[in-house]
Amino acid sequence: MILYPAIDLKAGQCVRLIHGDMAQATVFNDDPAAQAEAFADQGFEMLHVVDLDGAFAGAPQNAAAVERILQTGRMPVQLGGGIRSMRTIEGWLARGVARVIIGTAALRDPDLVREAARLHPGRIAVGIDARDGLVAVEGWARTSQTTASELGKRFEDAGVAAIIYTDIARDGVLKGLNIEATLELAAAITIPVIASGGLASLDDVKRLLQPDCARIAGAITGRALYDGRLDPAEALALIRRSRGPQHA
Repeated sequence: MILYPAIDLKAGQCVRLIHGDMAQATVFNDDPAAQAEAFADQGFEMLHVVDLDGAFAGAPQNAAAVERILQTGRMPVQLGGGIRSMRTIEGWLARGVARVIIGTAALRDPDLVREAARLHPGRIAVGIDARDGLVAVEGWARTSQTTASELGKRFEDAGVAAIIYTDIARDGVLKGLNIEATLELAAAITIPVIASGGLASLDDVKRLLQPDCARIAGAITGRALYDGRLDPAEALALIRRSRGPQHA
């Protein structure tokens, strides 16, 4: 399992939202690149970055901040938010993003996902954000009638590297991951699933390392890290031990 620290970008700052509400943003760092450096120093393997303004606008809005993060060169970056065209996908991959996350366009334009995954194997992920089990899009402003499992199944043979599943009701409120819903999605598809939304403490990490969660490939943590509720050294040591002696 991989634990991904999250940087959510709003107006060039590193923030966390509650339930995806842009009006409930807490600024944790004015310098996202410095935050990325701090996460690298703590020993994380890969960084999760979301352009929140881009998710609402439908096109990148925090490109300068993302580029400064990329320039640190310390850690691979997976990036989502406002990525809805091949031009945007290829632009970010060319700039050094390791993996792009397609969210809204995965529902609206699934052929874009398939073509991008064909052209860039291993570098395309799908973001599935669900409210009461139904996929939400456009920065979570609209809820569809498609379930998370239905959307995931559409990309079974597309070569997608991962699906990032977020339970919107848990996001930013430290109530713990929705393990049940994440496992339900992971059981329905063969694509690796990354859990997001609500990771609150080391107990969540321990839960993810239980045998029944073996199908969950990773988890994203945000507010718990910023609030100090999750000790990164402790969490990463636990994960390393779970991988066997060679990683301990």
